[in-house]
Amino acid sequence: MNPSVDPGGCSGFSRRTFFRFAAGASALASMPILTEARLSMAERPKFADPNKGIHIDANENPLGPSEAARQAIANIIPKGGRYEFNMQEDLAETFAKIEGLSPDSVLPFAGSSEPLHYTVLAFTDKNKPLVIADPGYEAPMWAATVSGAPVIKVPLADPKGAASHDIKAMLAASSTPGVIYICNPNNPTGTCTPQADIEYAVAHAPKDTILLIDEAYIHLCDAPRSLAFVKEGKNVIVLRTFSKLYGMAGIRMGFAVGRPDLLAKLAPFGGQNSLPITALAAAKASLIDADLVSARRKIIGDIRTENLAWLKSNGYACTPSESNCFMLDVRRPGKEVMAAMAAKDIYIGRIWPAWPTQVRITVGTPDEMAAFRKAFTEVMSSSTAGLVAPPLPRKLAERPFTHLS
Repeated sequence: MNPSVDPGGCSGFSRRTFFRFAAGASALASMPILTEARLSMAERPKFADPNKGIHIDANENPLGPSEAARQAIANIIPKGGRYEFNMQEDLAETFAKIEGLSPDSVLPFAGSSEPLHYTVLAFTDKNKPLVIADPGYEAPMWAATVSGAPVIKVPLADPKGAASHDIKAMLAASSTPGVIYICNPNNPTGTCTPQADIEYAVAHAPKDTILLIDEAYIHLCDAPRSLAFVKEGKNVIVLRTFSKLYGMAGIRMGFAVGRPDLLAKLAPFGGQNSLPITALAAAKASLIDADLVSARRKIIGDIRTENLAWLKSNGYACTPSESNCFMLDVRRPGKEVMAAMAAKDIYIGRIWPAWPTQVRITVGTPDEMAAFRKAFTEVMSSSTAGLVAPPLPRKLAERPFTHLS
Protein backbone atom coordinates (compact mmCIF):
# COMPACT_ATOMS: atom_id res chain seq x y z
CA MET A 1 0.00 0.00 0.00
CA ASN A 2 1.24 3.48 -0.81
CA PRO A 3 2.43 5.00 2.51
CA SER A 4 0.90 8.39 1.58
CA VAL A 5 -2.60 6.93 1.63
CA ASP A 6 -4.58 6.44 4.83
CA PRO A 7 -5.64 2.97 6.04
CA GLY A 8 -9.13 3.45 4.63
CA GLY A 9 -7.75 4.04 1.16
CA CYS A 10 -9.00 7.63 0.92
CA SER A 11 -6.75 9.55 -1.44
CA GLY A 12 -5.36 12.86 -0.23
CA PHE A 13 -4.88 11.81 3.41
CA SER A 14 -1.42 10.87 4.67
CA ARG A 15 -0.95 8.74 7.80
CA ARG A 16 0.03 11.89 9.67
CA THR A 17 -3.17 13.64 8.57
CA PHE A 18 -5.22 10.59 9.52
CA PHE A 19 -3.90 10.56 13.08
CA ARG A 20 -4.25 14.32 13.39
CA PHE A 21 -7.86 13.89 12.33
CA ALA A 22 -8.32 11.18 14.96
CA ALA A 23 -6.82 13.40 17.64
CA GLY A 24 -9.02 16.30 16.64
CA ALA A 25 -12.11 14.11 16.56
CA SER A 26 -11.29 12.81 20.04
CA ALA A 27 -11.06 16.33 21.41
CA LEU A 28 -14.28 17.37 19.74
CA ALA A 29 -16.08 14.37 21.18
CA SER A 30 -15.48 15.71 24.67
CA MET A 31 -17.23 19.02 24.01
CA PRO A 32 -19.89 20.00 21.45
CA ILE A 33 -19.56 22.82 18.98
CA LEU A 34 -21.26 25.82 20.54
CA THR A 35 -23.85 27.59 18.41
CA GLU A 36 -26.18 30.56 18.79
CA ALA A 37 -29.09 28.15 19.15
CA ARG A 38 -27.41 26.23 21.99
CA LEU A 39 -26.52 29.43 23.83
CA SER A 40 -30.03 30.81 23.50
CA MET A 41 -31.66 27.62 24.71
CA ALA A 42 -29.28 27.46 27.68
CA GLU A 43 -30.57 30.77 28.99
CA ARG A 44 -34.29 30.40 28.32
CA PRO A 45 -36.13 30.22 31.66
CA LYS A 46 -37.92 27.13 30.35
CA PHE A 47 -37.83 25.01 27.26
CA ALA A 48 -40.18 27.00 25.10
CA ASP A 49 -42.39 25.57 22.41
CA PRO A 50 -41.09 27.24 19.21
CA ASN A 51 -44.69 27.44 18.00
CA LYS A 52 -45.78 29.38 21.07
CA GLY A 53 -44.90 32.90 22.04
CA ILE A 54 -42.47 35.38 20.49
CA HIS A 55 -38.88 34.22 19.94
CA ILE A 56 -36.50 37.15 19.54
CA ASP A 57 -33.59 35.65 21.47
CA ALA A 58 -31.45 33.76 18.92
CA ASN A 59 -30.78 36.26 16.11
CA GLU A 60 -32.91 34.22 13.74
CA ASN A 61 -34.56 35.68 10.66
CA PRO A 62 -38.32 35.13 10.90
CA LEU A 63 -38.66 35.70 7.15
CA GLY A 64 -37.15 32.27 6.54
CA PRO A 65 -35.64 31.20 3.19
CA SER A 66 -36.49 33.23 0.11
CA GLU A 67 -39.12 31.99 -2.31
CA ALA A 68 -36.38 31.02 -4.76
CA ALA A 69 -34.59 29.03 -2.05
CA ARG A 70 -37.78 27.24 -1.06
CA GLN A 71 -38.47 26.29 -4.67
CA ALA A 72 -34.89 25.04 -5.07
CA ILE A 73 -35.35 22.81 -2.01
CA ALA A 74 -38.56 21.36 -3.42
CA ASN A 75 -36.94 20.74 -6.78
CA ILE A 76 -33.93 18.90 -5.37
CA ILE A 77 -35.85 16.55 -3.03
CA PRO A 78 -36.11 13.74 -5.64
CA LYS A 79 -32.30 13.60 -5.64
CA GLY A 80 -32.18 13.16 -1.87
CA GLY A 81 -30.83 9.64 -2.24
CA ARG A 82 -27.58 10.90 -3.75
CA TYR A 83 -24.54 12.55 -2.17
CA GLU A 84 -24.07 15.04 -5.01
CA PHE A 85 -20.55 16.17 -4.08
CA ASN A 86 -20.47 18.15 -7.31
CA MET A 87 -23.06 20.50 -5.83
CA GLN A 88 -20.58 21.54 -3.13
CA GLU A 89 -17.98 22.40 -5.72
CA ASP A 90 -20.58 24.25 -7.78
CA LEU A 91 -21.69 26.34 -4.78
CA ALA A 92 -18.10 27.25 -3.91
CA GLU A 93 -17.43 28.20 -7.52
CA THR A 94 -20.61 30.29 -7.68
CA PHE A 95 -19.68 32.25 -4.56
CA ALA A 96 -16.06 32.62 -5.71
CA LYS A 97 -17.15 33.99 -9.09
CA ILE A 98 -19.52 36.50 -7.51
CA GLU A 99 -16.83 37.72 -5.09
CA GLY A 100 -13.85 37.55 -7.46
CA LEU A 101 -12.12 34.81 -5.49
CA SER A 102 -10.28 31.65 -6.43
CA PRO A 103 -12.59 28.64 -5.85
CA ASP A 104 -9.93 26.88 -3.79
CA SER A 105 -10.16 29.70 -1.23
CA VAL A 106 -13.82 28.86 -0.47
CA LEU A 107 -14.76 25.88 1.69
CA PRO A 108 -18.48 25.12 2.28
CA PHE A 109 -19.70 23.92 5.67
CA ALA A 110 -23.06 23.25 7.30
CA GLY A 111 -23.21 26.80 8.67
CA SER A 112 -20.32 28.87 10.00
CA SER A 113 -20.16 27.37 13.51
CA GLU A 114 -18.01 24.44 12.38
CA PRO A 115 -15.26 26.45 10.65
CA LEU A 116 -15.26 28.93 13.56
CA HIS A 117 -14.67 26.08 15.99
CA TYR A 118 -12.09 24.37 13.77
CA THR A 119 -10.13 27.58 13.17
CA VAL A 120 -9.69 28.10 16.91
CA LEU A 121 -8.64 24.46 17.33
CA ALA A 122 -6.17 24.67 14.45
CA PHE A 123 -4.42 27.91 15.38
CA THR A 124 -4.51 28.11 19.19
CA ASP A 125 -3.00 26.04 21.96
CA LYS A 126 -1.70 26.55 25.50
CA ASN A 127 0.89 28.98 24.14
CA LYS A 128 -1.26 30.63 21.45
CA PRO A 129 -4.15 32.65 22.86
CA LEU A 130 -7.57 33.55 21.59
CA VAL A 131 -8.22 37.30 21.78
CA ILE A 132 -11.87 38.33 21.67
CA ALA A 133 -14.03 41.41 22.27
CA ASP A 134 -16.16 41.70 25.41
CA PRO A 135 -19.07 41.48 25.09
CA GLY A 136 -18.73 39.26 22.06
CA TYR A 137 -19.93 35.97 20.62
CA GLU A 138 -18.98 33.21 23.05
CA ALA A 139 -18.48 30.27 20.68
CA PRO A 140 -14.74 30.90 20.03
CA MET A 141 -14.10 30.79 23.79
CA TRP A 142 -15.85 27.45 23.98
CA ALA A 143 -13.60 26.10 21.23
CA ALA A 144 -10.57 27.36 23.16
CA THR A 145 -11.51 25.07 26.06
CA VAL A 146 -10.75 22.16 23.72
CA SER A 147 -7.40 23.48 22.52
CA GLY A 148 -6.44 24.58 26.04
CA ALA A 149 -5.72 28.10 24.82
CA PRO A 150 -5.67 31.18 27.05
CA VAL A 151 -8.66 33.43 26.37
CA ILE A 152 -8.13 37.19 26.58
CA LYS A 153 -11.31 39.27 26.63
CA VAL A 154 -10.86 42.92 25.64
CA PRO A 155 -13.66 45.42 26.39
CA LEU A 156 -15.31 47.10 23.44
CA ALA A 157 -14.13 50.63 22.70
CA ASP A 158 -16.52 53.43 23.66
CA PRO A 159 -19.20 51.06 25.04
CA LYS A 160 -21.74 53.88 25.51
CA GLY A 161 -21.17 55.09 21.96
CA ALA A 162 -19.81 53.19 18.98
CA ALA A 163 -19.22 49.94 20.91
CA SER A 164 -16.72 48.72 18.32
CA HIS A 165 -13.77 46.38 18.70
CA ASP A 166 -10.81 48.03 20.44
CA ILE A 167 -8.35 46.85 17.82
CA LYS A 168 -5.22 48.43 19.29
CA ALA A 169 -5.97 46.95 22.71
CA MET A 170 -6.60 43.55 21.14
CA LEU A 171 -3.27 43.74 19.30
CA ALA A 172 -1.51 44.79 22.50
CA ALA A 173 -2.88 41.65 24.12
CA SER A 174 -1.56 39.49 21.26
CA SER A 175 2.11 39.21 22.15
CA THR A 176 2.35 35.71 20.65
CA PRO A 177 0.74 34.08 17.59
CA GLY A 178 -2.79 32.82 18.02
CA VAL A 179 -6.26 33.88 16.86
CA ILE A 180 -7.82 37.34 17.02
CA TYR A 181 -11.57 37.04 16.58
CA ILE A 182 -13.44 39.98 15.06
CA CYS A 183 -17.20 39.66 14.64
CA ASN A 184 -18.35 42.42 12.29
CA PRO A 185 -21.11 43.48 12.84
CA ASN A 186 -20.61 42.35 16.40
CA ASN A 187 -22.83 39.86 18.17
CA PRO A 188 -24.44 40.90 20.56
CA THR A 189 -24.23 44.67 20.02
CA GLY A 190 -24.96 44.76 16.27
CA THR A 191 -22.30 47.45 15.91
CA CYS A 192 -19.68 47.70 13.18
CA THR A 193 -15.94 48.16 13.54
CA PRO A 194 -14.50 50.70 11.08
CA GLN A 195 -12.73 49.18 8.10
CA ALA A 196 -9.63 51.27 8.85
CA ASP A 197 -9.36 49.53 12.23
CA ILE A 198 -9.65 46.08 10.66
CA GLU A 199 -7.02 47.02 8.08
CA TYR A 200 -4.79 48.12 10.96
CA ALA A 201 -5.28 44.73 12.63
CA VAL A 202 -4.33 42.89 9.44
CA ALA A 203 -1.22 45.03 9.01
CA HIS A 204 -0.02 44.93 12.63
CA ALA A 205 -1.02 41.53 14.01
CA PRO A 206 1.89 39.44 15.36
CA LYS A 207 3.56 37.18 12.81
CA ASP A 208 1.60 33.97 12.18
CA THR A 209 -1.47 35.27 14.03
CA ILE A 210 -4.75 34.42 12.31
CA LEU A 211 -7.45 37.05 12.10
CA LEU A 212 -10.76 35.23 12.19
CA ILE A 213 -13.29 37.71 10.81
CA ASP A 214 -16.85 36.55 11.36
CA GLU A 215 -19.16 38.20 8.84
CA ALA A 216 -22.32 36.33 9.80
CA TYR A 217 -24.25 39.61 9.88
CA ILE A 218 -22.38 41.53 7.17
CA HIS A 219 -25.28 41.47 4.67
CA LEU A 220 -27.40 43.47 7.12
CA CYS A 221 -25.18 46.55 6.92
CA ASP A 222 -23.29 48.68 4.41
CA ALA A 223 -19.87 48.15 6.01
CA PRO A 224 -16.97 47.13 3.71
CA ARG A 225 -16.37 43.41 3.45
CA SER A 226 -13.14 41.65 4.41
CA LEU A 227 -12.78 39.26 1.48
CA ALA A 228 -10.15 41.55 -0.09
CA PHE A 229 -7.71 40.39 2.60
CA VAL A 230 -8.09 36.84 1.34
CA LYS A 231 -7.42 37.96 -2.23
CA GLU A 232 -4.26 39.66 -0.96
CA GLY A 233 -3.07 36.44 0.69
CA LYS A 234 -3.21 37.72 4.27
CA ASN A 235 -3.42 35.57 7.40
CA VAL A 236 -7.19 36.00 7.45
CA ILE A 237 -10.07 33.55 7.50
CA VAL A 238 -13.49 35.07 6.82
CA LEU A 239 -16.68 33.30 7.90
CA ARG A 240 -19.95 33.66 6.03
CA THR A 241 -23.31 32.07 6.78
CA PHE A 242 -26.75 31.76 5.22
CA SER A 243 -28.36 31.69 8.69
CA LYS A 244 -29.01 35.41 9.12
CA LEU A 245 -30.15 37.61 6.24
CA TYR A 246 -30.80 34.58 4.02
CA GLY A 247 -33.06 33.03 6.68
CA MET A 248 -31.53 29.54 6.62
CA ALA A 249 -30.56 29.03 10.28
CA GLY A 250 -32.38 25.71 10.42
CA ILE A 251 -31.08 24.55 7.04
CA ARG A 252 -27.36 25.11 7.75
CA MET A 253 -24.97 26.42 5.13
CA GLY A 254 -21.93 28.64 5.29
CA PHE A 255 -18.35 29.19 4.12
CA ALA A 256 -14.84 29.54 5.43
CA VAL A 257 -12.89 31.79 3.07
CA GLY A 258 -9.11 31.96 3.22
CA ARG A 259 -5.82 30.98 1.64
CA PRO A 260 -5.89 27.31 0.65
CA ASP A 261 -3.00 26.49 3.00
CA LEU A 262 -4.94 27.95 5.94
CA LEU A 263 -8.15 26.13 5.03
CA ALA A 264 -6.21 22.88 4.76
CA LYS A 265 -5.41 23.12 8.47
CA LEU A 266 -9.13 22.88 9.30
CA ALA A 267 -9.60 19.55 7.52
CA PRO A 268 -8.26 17.24 10.27
CA PHE A 269 -10.94 18.46 12.67
CA GLY A 270 -13.98 17.72 10.51
CA GLY A 271 -16.16 19.01 7.71
CA GLN A 272 -15.28 16.22 5.28
CA ASN A 273 -18.75 14.76 4.87
CA SER A 274 -21.21 15.45 2.09
CA LEU A 275 -23.41 18.45 2.85
CA PRO A 276 -27.23 18.35 2.64
CA ILE A 277 -28.27 18.86 -0.95
CA THR A 278 -31.32 20.85 0.14
CA ALA A 279 -29.03 23.39 1.83
CA LEU A 280 -26.70 23.51 -1.17
CA ALA A 281 -29.59 24.12 -3.55
CA ALA A 282 -31.17 26.80 -1.34
CA ALA A 283 -27.83 28.56 -0.86
CA LYS A 284 -27.10 28.78 -4.57
CA ALA A 285 -30.60 30.06 -5.29
CA SER A 286 -30.10 32.72 -2.62
CA LEU A 287 -26.70 33.78 -3.96
CA ILE A 288 -27.89 34.33 -7.51
CA ASP A 289 -30.96 36.32 -6.43
CA ALA A 290 -29.57 39.77 -7.15
CA ASP A 291 -32.24 41.70 -5.24
CA LEU A 292 -32.53 39.54 -2.13
CA VAL A 293 -29.84 41.15 0.03
CA SER A 294 -30.88 44.75 -0.51
CA ALA A 295 -34.59 43.98 -0.11
CA ARG A 296 -34.16 42.12 3.14
CA ARG A 297 -31.63 44.59 4.51
CA LYS A 298 -34.26 47.30 4.10
CA ILE A 299 -37.03 45.25 5.70
CA ILE A 300 -34.95 44.38 8.76
CA GLY A 301 -33.35 47.82 8.91
CA ASP A 302 -36.70 49.60 8.89
CA ILE A 303 -38.04 47.43 11.73
CA ARG A 304 -34.83 47.92 13.73
CA THR A 305 -34.90 51.70 13.23
CA GLU A 306 -38.55 51.94 14.33
CA ASN A 307 -37.92 50.00 17.54
CA LEU A 308 -34.68 51.75 18.43
CA ALA A 309 -36.50 55.08 18.03
CA TRP A 310 -39.37 53.89 20.21
CA LEU A 311 -37.01 52.73 22.96
CA LYS A 312 -35.08 56.00 22.83
CA SER A 313 -38.30 58.00 23.05
CA ASN A 314 -39.13 56.07 26.20
CA GLY A 315 -35.78 56.84 27.77
CA TYR A 316 -33.87 53.60 27.10
CA ALA A 317 -30.35 53.44 25.70
CA CYS A 318 -29.46 50.92 23.00
CA THR A 319 -26.33 50.14 21.03
CA PRO A 320 -26.23 51.80 17.57
CA SER A 321 -26.87 48.54 15.78
CA GLU A 322 -26.54 47.97 12.04
CA SER A 323 -27.55 44.33 12.34
CA ASN A 324 -30.58 42.27 13.34
CA CYS A 325 -29.89 42.56 17.06
CA PHE A 326 -29.05 45.23 19.60
CA MET A 327 -28.27 45.57 23.28
CA LEU A 328 -30.87 47.31 25.44
CA ASP A 329 -29.98 48.81 28.82
CA VAL A 330 -32.88 48.04 31.17
CA ARG A 331 -31.16 49.71 34.17
CA ARG A 332 -31.81 46.72 36.41
CA PRO A 333 -30.52 43.14 36.40
CA GLY A 334 -31.05 41.95 32.87
CA LYS A 335 -31.79 38.40 33.97
CA GLU A 336 -34.83 39.65 35.89
CA VAL A 337 -36.24 41.36 32.82
CA MET A 338 -35.50 38.34 30.68
CA ALA A 339 -37.41 36.09 33.11
CA ALA A 340 -40.32 38.53 33.38
CA MET A 341 -40.63 38.74 29.61
CA ALA A 342 -40.54 34.95 29.33
CA ALA A 343 -43.45 34.76 31.75
CA LYS A 344 -45.39 36.63 29.06
CA ASP A 345 -44.11 34.22 26.38
CA ILE A 346 -41.75 36.85 24.94
CA TYR A 347 -38.28 35.31 24.77
CA ILE A 348 -35.40 37.77 24.72
CA GLY A 349 -31.78 37.47 25.76
CA ARG A 350 -29.16 36.74 26.55
CA ILE A 351 -27.04 38.40 29.26
CA TRP A 352 -23.31 39.08 29.01
CA PRO A 353 -21.49 39.32 32.37
CA ALA A 354 -19.62 42.45 31.25
CA TRP A 355 -22.95 44.28 30.78
CA PRO A 356 -25.28 42.80 33.45
CA THR A 357 -28.04 45.40 33.03
CA GLN A 358 -28.34 44.91 29.29
CA VAL A 359 -30.30 42.33 27.29
CA ARG A 360 -29.96 41.41 23.65
CA ILE A 361 -33.01 41.87 21.46
CA THR A 362 -33.32 40.20 18.05
CA VAL A 363 -35.24 42.13 15.40
CA GLY A 364 -38.42 40.21 14.63
CA THR A 365 -41.40 40.86 12.40
CA PRO A 366 -43.50 44.01 12.88
CA ASP A 367 -46.11 41.98 14.78
CA GLU A 368 -43.48 40.34 16.96
CA MET A 369 -41.90 43.67 17.82
CA ALA A 370 -45.30 45.17 18.62
CA ALA A 371 -45.85 42.33 21.08
CA PHE A 372 -42.37 42.94 22.50
CA ARG A 373 -43.07 46.65 23.04
CA LYS A 374 -46.37 45.91 24.82
CA ALA A 375 -44.86 43.29 27.12
CA PHE A 376 -41.74 45.37 27.76
CA THR A 377 -43.85 48.35 28.82
CA GLU A 378 -45.75 46.15 31.28
CA VAL A 379 -42.60 44.53 32.67
CA MET A 380 -40.73 47.78 33.15
CA SER A 381 -43.69 49.35 34.96
CA SER A 382 -43.61 46.64 37.61
CA SER A 383 -41.08 45.02 39.92
CA THR A 384 -38.91 42.21 38.58
CA ALA A 385 -36.97 41.65 41.81
CA GLY A 386 -36.24 38.02 42.49
CA LEU A 387 -36.90 36.78 38.97
CA VAL A 388 -33.78 35.00 37.73
CA ALA A 389 -33.08 33.08 34.53
CA PRO A 390 -30.85 30.00 34.62
CA PRO A 391 -27.07 30.55 34.51
CA LEU A 392 -24.78 29.69 31.62
CA PRO A 393 -23.84 26.02 31.18
CA ARG A 394 -21.56 25.09 34.07
CA LYS A 395 -18.41 24.38 32.04
CA LEU A 396 -18.65 27.72 30.24
CA ALA A 397 -19.45 29.67 33.40
CA GLU A 398 -16.43 28.20 35.20
CA ARG A 399 -13.93 28.80 32.41
CA PRO A 400 -11.13 31.08 33.77
CA PHE A 401 -11.06 33.74 31.06
CA THR A 402 -8.66 36.69 31.22
CA HIS A 403 -10.26 40.14 31.20
CA LEU A 404 -8.58 43.39 30.21
CA SER A 405 -10.06 46.47 31.89
